[in-house]
Amino acid sequence: MRYETNKDSSFVLQPKSTYTHPMARKRFDDMPCSIAQTLNLVGDWWTLLIIRDAFFGARRFAEFETRLGIAKNILANRLSQLVENGIMQKVDIGQTGTHYAYELTEKGRDLFPVLTALRQWGDKWVYGEGCAPMDVIERKSGRPLARMVPLGADGTPVALEDLEIRLKEKS
Repeated sequence: MRYETNKDSSFVLQPKSTYTHPMARKRFDDMPCSIAQTLNLVGDWWTLLIIRDAFFGARRFAEFETRLGIAKNILANRLSQLVENGIMQKVDIGQTGTHYAYELTEKGRDLFPVLTALRQWGDKWVYGEGCAPMDVIERKSGRPLARMVPLGADGTPVALEDLEIRLKEKS
């Protein structure tokens, strides 16, 4: 696959072959793209909502189930996948019987900017400016979190037209 630049400076991913009928894609294992590979791990909406609720303090199976209104079998499956992929860890909380909590690992906590960007996009494009259903407030300043923007090597905001995509050769 390769990226090509359109006349309007947008990028288009060009596949190695052309398909004559829609291809049912279940995973992106063969696609050399960090976004595609990340979607393999967290691309399901339930998975992202479980991660969101973990950021908001949910730890126990019943908490996730109640907050999300998710079926037990689906929740068990997604939590198992998150643990298997190292995004969450299952922690024995030492009560009588078998009681576990789920905690985000470092890998999971590194998804905070991703979920923040998704929330900010939804605030703007789904709800509209000033109509978001919640505010995320920085405790130290008491003000809403600043809008996330990509920064260049010098720390200044960078626009899409100022970027170039270079695929690396396989070793």
